Amino acid sequence: MLTRFKLSSMEGRIARNDLRGSGTVRFGPIGHRLRQALAVLTTLALLSSLAWADRTLLKPGWNMFSAQQDVEMGQQVSQDAERQLPMLNNSRVDNYLNDLGRRLAAKAPGEKYPYRFKAVNDRAINAFALPGGPVYINRGVIEAADSEAQLAGVMAHETAHVALRHGTNQASKAYAAQAPLSILGGILGSNSVGAVLAQLGAGFAVNSILLKYSRTAESQADIMGTQILYDSGYDPRAMAQFFEKIQAQDRGGRSIEFFSNHPNPDNRIGRVNEEVSKLGGPQRGYSTDSTEFQEIKRYVQSLPAASRAQQMQSTNRNDTGGPGSPPQWPSERFVSFQNSLLRLDHPDNWQAYTQGDAVTIAPRGGLVEDGKGNQALAYGVIVNIFDPHSNRYNQQLQPRGYGQDSSIFLEDATDQLVQEFRQSNRNMRVVRSQESISVTGERALSTYLSNDSPSGGRETNWLITVDHPEGLLFLVFTAPEREFQGYESVFRQMLYSVRINR
Repeated sequence: MLTRFKLSSMEGRIARNDLRGSGTVRFGPIGHRLRQALAVLTTLALLSSLAWADRTLLKPGWNMFSAQQDVEMGQQVSQDAERQLPMLNNSRVDNYLNDLGRRLAAKAPGEKYPYRFKAVNDRAINAFALPGGPVYINRGVIEAADSEAQLAGVMAHETAHVALRHGTNQASKAYAAQAPLSILGGILGSNSVGAVLAQLGAGFAVNSILLKYSRTAESQADIMGTQILYDSGYDPRAMAQFFEKIQAQDRGGRSIEFFSNHPNPDNRIGRVNEEVSKLGGPQRGYSTDSTEFQEIKRYVQSLPAASRAQQMQSTNRNDTGGPGSPPQWPSERFVSFQNSLLRLDHPDNWQAYTQGDAVTIAPRGGLVEDGKGNQALAYGVIVNIFDPHSNRYNQQLQPRGYGQDSSIFLEDATDQLVQEFRQSNRNMRVVRSQESISVTGERALSTYLSNDSPSGGRETNWLITVDHPEGLLFLVFTAPEREFQGYESVFRQMLYSVRINR
């Protein structure tokens, strides 16, 4: 790094007089101070260059969209998001988030997007970013953070997703898989973003391709977020501290929504701390907390939670039930269901319909006519056992307890189940495939599918598969795509209550 200095006129005269004298350069008081300042600035420049030399270099992946189209796409999807979400709509909180967020965004590399930050009136610990700059922070993040640096860590992570263009990178790959390469060059004209969003089903929904990142993307956002924290003068270790805190809560049985659309990379905390070491550790005088954050945190904790009316309005539902109308909103009181396969809890205003080991649990109005004289599930969960045929090597698959490797059985049997689903549902597609999660302390797989909904439009099917002595135990949580976000916390509460009978 080169730094240029301009001498004042007085300093210039002193330097020239000294040079015309005995040939020895003598520094007076002003010259001595200048030499000290030069030494300090040189040291700072050296430290800064070292921090940049060792940091992990990241750049956005392949993308069919322009940066301006990122902005356009984010603006379109944010309108949908704010209709569905119970926004806090509190100027004091939003102003604080924007002041903090823009300080962080100023240190984000690449395109200078019009970042804006808003609070969501949801106590679940979660945050998400849309292409081109809209970032949403649940009040649960503010309430869970111990310091401003921890909150800044979450916001820096989301800012990194925008800077690295992860949303439109995912959309580009999805669209390229659907469209012939010969026409890709002509699809992205000035009026095409809306058409591409519609074709990909990439509006605001839990399974939206814009919000579902790979573990690699998550790791990149962790690394760049750590760099943004460091460059903004915050303790960069705060990101790892916050992840460590919420991971402990997740392992303790509390469902952490952040991990629903932010898959947890291997060794996440260690990788963040490794980047901190590459940066040379926290800078001298780094910031950890502020009085303003603690005041905002106390203020947010004093605010009322979203009312039931707000929750229902945000997902465009009502409580009338009955044929042809939206189903009842899930009760907050849960009851237990048990059969030979498992026990699980469900809202007490939902009903269980059993046929052998299979069970469908749905609200009133959750089962609708599919136009062929059949009852189809539009809202609720299906539980059943799948008996796979053979694995990829044409060997008979056996569930755990019969000598078969459990991981091979789980992955291959899940592949077969998805293929069976797709054969009978020609418009079904896989959105996010086979991510490891824990069910009752055992390894399970999570897969997101998108399908035509019997109630119209598209639906999200969240498939959970678990190894069982009888075969592959599976649960499919279902709701229309636009409403899945509102049901997800209920579905996760049901999943965390599962106890498998062996």
